[in-house]
Amino acid sequence: MKILFLITVTAVLAYPARGQTCTCESNFEWIKKTFEENDAGFQHVIDKKGQAAYHLHNQLMLEKVKAAKTSNECIGLLYEWLKFFRSGHIGIERLTNEGSVSETVRETRKVDIPKFEKYIDTKKEADYEGVWQFGDYMIGIQKEGMNYIGFIIKSNVDGWKELGQVKLKIEQDGDKLNSTFFIRGYLPVKSGEPELIGKNYLQIGQQILKRLKPIFPNEPNEPIVEKYSKSINSRNPYLEELNATTLYLRIPSFEDKSVIEEVLVENKDKLLKTENLIIDLRNNYGGNDESFFELLPFLYTNPVRSIAVEFLSTKQNNQQILDASTDTDLDENMRQWAKNIYDKLQEKLGEFVDPFDTPVDIYRQDTVYEYPKNVGIIINEEIASAAEAFLLAAKQSKKVKLFGVTTSGTLDISNMASIASPCKEFRLDYSMSRSLSIPGMTIDDIGIQPDYYLDKTIPQYKWAEYVNEILNY
Repeated sequence: MKILFLITVTAVLAYPARGQTCTCESNFEWIKKTFEENDAGFQHVIDKKGQAAYHLHNQLMLEKVKAAKTSNECIGLLYEWLKFFRSGHIGIERLTNEGSVSETVRETRKVDIPKFEKYIDTKKEADYEGVWQFGDYMIGIQKEGMNYIGFIIKSNVDGWKELGQVKLKIEQDGDKLNSTFFIRGYLPVKSGEPELIGKNYLQIGQQILKRLKPIFPNEPNEPIVEKYSKSINSRNPYLEELNATTLYLRIPSFEDKSVIEEVLVENKDKLLKTENLIIDLRNNYGGNDESFFELLPFLYTNPVRSIAVEFLSTKQNNQQILDASTDTDLDENMRQWAKNIYDKLQEKLGEFVDPFDTPVDIYRQDTVYEYPKNVGIIINEEIASAAEAFLLAAKQSKKVKLFGVTTSGTLDISNMASIASPCKEFRLDYSMSRSLSIPGMTIDDIGIQPDYYLDKTIPQYKWAEYVNEILNY
């Protein structure tokens, strides 16, 4: 099956600064020229939105750029300019002088942990305040005025080991509360309105926090919520039995092919003897198409058509491909793939090139397994990239139905590359390929819709239970 890998080229090219002083305006002109010449999705959006809309966007952004007073403000404006084209497979990150992603100044709180724990142990009603656990973090959440601050108590994560570092904020926004998580590089991620699930779990964006203190009595839904918390917070795939007729397979990412294949090999007998299979992809941002190849045989009922991508051949893009061919961080298949297409791209500079000369690949297999008979795939708005590529293949099976809400829509323009700005202040991420399915079937900024829409009256922690009921109906 020749679904083209969705890759991120890790090499960072850099233009020499030649002693120049980089202003926000000069950075804007550089990013504009670089993106126009090398991004595979640029012309597609211009054709769709029109040259006049792009010209107006440039005028408005240039006025803002000229008024920018700080580097942070400038980078924010440059990202705002990029979002005219799409919401995913683009990005800007600040660099240090050494060319790596920098850390901004972290906000901290002076905290007296014994005093804080003594205070929260007096609480009689469950709210956001308390000591919480998620992943490798133990954090305290304390109210400050109308807002809440979440600070580090204990952590094994590099860059987040200092007592009192602010990890999240829950802030008043009109008549509701909105939350912000701080991630690698202390970048803020808007995470929507927090939600208490029962008394002992808190959902903030796509993170599930478990209360450690104060202790509240368990509720009837506690076991279901605990399973939900395990699935959402898991970094690795796993399979478990829900009952005699249904297996649950959690795949949080398609980054690591080997760990997914290990689970499938270990549980092959179960998969081929059990009537129903639930695959939970929630918050799966993608990875490599290769990572889901070994899952497809369990779903197969008929030939599967996969649409290829074509690469924009430019000197800069082709250099990225050449660098990938010797990048030891990529596996041998990826390096060989890069070697194979480099010469072909070089022959057609300025053109879009289909590396395989096969716009449609048809995947066939001799065996159609009797089990699983029914496959329900759980999807949400955080599913992107290679995970969406998997859905396009999987949903062609007669066994498969999608449950949840529309995915993020980050697939058509892909295969990301990075380049440092002339003064090495920031790194621009853009994409080198576009799907041959556009404009006939566009996914970007639209997403893939479910067969069964799970509305807000069905809490997310009950989604797997609901799918189980439908598959066993």
